[in-house]
Amino acid sequence: MPHQAIAIHLLIFFFQAIACYTPKFLWDAFEGGLLRTIVMGLNLGICREEEKTAKKKVLIEYMLQHLKRHKLYAIRYWGCEFLCFVNIVIQLWLMNKFFDGEFMSYGLRVMRLSETPQESRFDPMVYVFPRVTKCIFHKYGASGSIQKHDSLCILPLNIVNEKTYIFIWFWYIILAILLVGLIIYRAMIITMPAVRARILNARNRMVPREVAKSISKKVDIGDWWIIYMLGRNLDPIIFKDVLTELTKSIDSSKREKN
Repeated sequence: MPHQAIAIHLLIFFFQAIACYTPKFLWDAFEGGLLRTIVMGLNLGICREEEKTAKKKVLIEYMLQHLKRHKLYAIRYWGCEFLCFVNIVIQLWLMNKFFDGEFMSYGLRVMRLSETPQESRFDPMVYVFPRVTKCIFHKYGASGSIQKHDSLCILPLNIVNEKTYIFIWFWYIILAILLVGLIIYRAMIITMPAVRARILNARNRMVPREVAKSISKKVDIGDWWIIYMLGRNLDPIIFKDVLTELTKSIDSSKREKN
């Protein structure tokens, strides 16, 4: 039985590791290195001026040629973020099922333990992960018949398990709260266009507010998101130059069409 318990806990940890890695694996497959390709090493900004100018021109041309074609990129990114939240919720639910409904309140009961008087204290960690249990040993007697012997067995592994799972409980709860906040933040970006300019300006204070407002109005949510991601990966000065030139290029292309 102890060997089976060890195997079960190892399988749980393996499943949790695979489940947590899945969103990143999917995003790497969806993204395909697009951002790294269009950044072209401009995240450092230490190349020669001629090379820098040429790369900025290529980046601006890419954005102009692929306007309104980045919605799927943004949807996949947000979908992977939402999958992280779903993954945490499902894992919490499965862990609660595995521990017969004891896991969801496990961390709260552990925190309340310090406030409980010593004489009436009941350790939830010992309840969920008992350190001593009844064991039945089967042994052949003198006549060859099987005899049962009751004994007490010490389970030292549960001392490790109780600490491990209390860490997992706090980690998952914190992740769930942060992911809820992230989903609300993404929903604001999608539904409130006025917020996008402020976020873009907050990403890089070197970008003038007028430029941030102008580009946020001129592009759709998919293009805005790829611009925002460029702001996270480009050198701040280069990003400011690219955004300013891109805004001017979009304005001039619209005037030519009119």
